[in-house]
Amino acid sequence: MPDRPALLVIGECVADVVRQPPGADRVHPGGSPANVAHGLARLGHDTTLFTQLGPDAHGRLIRDHLTRAGVRVRTDGATAPTPAAAVTLDGHGRAAYTFDIGWSLSGTAPAGRSPYRHVHTGSVAAVMEPGARTVLAAAEALRDTATVSYDPNVRPGLMGDRTEAVRRVERCVALSDVVKASDEDLEWLYPGRPPEESAARWLDSGPALVLVTRGADGALALAPGTAARASAPAVRVADTVGAGDAFMSGTLHALAAHGLLGNGGRARLRALGPHTLDDVLRHAIASAAVTVSRPGALPPGTGELAEALGRTRGPAR
Repeated sequence: MPDRPALLVIGECVADVVRQPPGADRVHPGGSPANVAHGLARLGHDTTLFTQLGPDAHGRLIRDHLTRAGVRVRTDGATAPTPAAAVTLDGHGRAAYTFDIGWSLSGTAPAGRSPYRHVHTGSVAAVMEPGARTVLAAAEALRDTATVSYDPNVRPGLMGDRTEAVRRVERCVALSDVVKASDEDLEWLYPGRPPEESAARWLDSGPALVLVTRGADGALALAPGTAARASAPAVRVADTVGAGDAFMSGTLHALAAHGLLGNGGRARLRALGPHTLDDVLRHAIASAAVTVSRPGALPPGTGELAEALGRTRGPAR
């Protein structure tokens, strides 16, 4: 197995205040990029998160949660309150969000003790100004030596004007090597367009790999000249908080194992074969399945992922 590269995640942390009457509210560390960083660290990766955290109880909770997993947390020194989201669960554990969030990230991404070979970003961090400018500049500056992944993780109430949001998302897609989106993300961005068509258009704009999650219907992966679909394994769903983020960390974990991250892996990533694509998608699905089986955004560690892979069927063509 190739050496595991140093990974940089840039994006927001959010305290998820989960409300599921009649029980008491539960606060979980969250934020899509932070969840991805947490998932990568739990899978043994050298991971740094560049973010903002306030000097408050939510900020301390999130920082402790990340550092216990092995994430190196770097901030820009801002002292605004830590962002929060009220999360309401329906009878099937599906989450709806109401946000109290600001994003003003400034400065430059940390240099780190070793060169970053992959950069991940997405969600609010890549579209909400003024911080989005910092995120985009960092991804562009690091792209010469690192592969880039992106998850729009659309939150309609925070996206602003749809036309401008689509423009920002498409700029991030074109900059990236790996892109993941849910079918709900794509429906908001391109109403009425089949998700397969949207994914194919994104693939044509620059990425080497585009993945689409479809909830209980599994996932789709597209690469030049090949595609795969995977069904979701049967699992009792506690809630869907962090499922897409665990899918993303599982994807990057598998790509790293195949030596497909970093500038040196970019050419191999763009020549991704069907068997490798199947393995990547299987890891992503298994990682998400573990996460939905328990409350909050708690992705698997290496042992849990290995067990889940044993219960996950391979993709179909």
